[in-house]
Amino acid sequence: MEPEQGPETAAEYILHLYITGATPNSTRAVRNIKDICERYLPGRYELIIVDIYQQPEMAQDAQIIAAPTLVKKSPGLMRWLVGDLSDRRRVLTLLGLVPDSDDPHVDA
Repeated sequence: MEPEQGPETAAEYILHLYITGATPNSTRAVRNIKDICERYLPGRYELIIVDIYQQPEMAQDAQIIAAPTLVKKSPGLMRWLVGDLSDRRRVLTLLGLVPDSDDPHVDA
């Protein structure tokens, strides 16, 4: 798939999301990570969504054993998070971001 990127700036965050077709968990994961990126990283990210049914070699190369899996390639150390990304605080921690106080998707 084509990477999604903010306008005309070099991506600071490189994220790959491995999904399994249009399953409910995969759909939720895509929606959740897009929402997080647009809220917290506008213009600073590149998100590549890989359907492991269509591109199994990419999942194999990345050693993906479960889906959905988010891989943060940069900045910093590479990190993996498995699941539908609905635990926003956990996703933000993985990305090294502090939750907005007015983010309704972050539990207090």
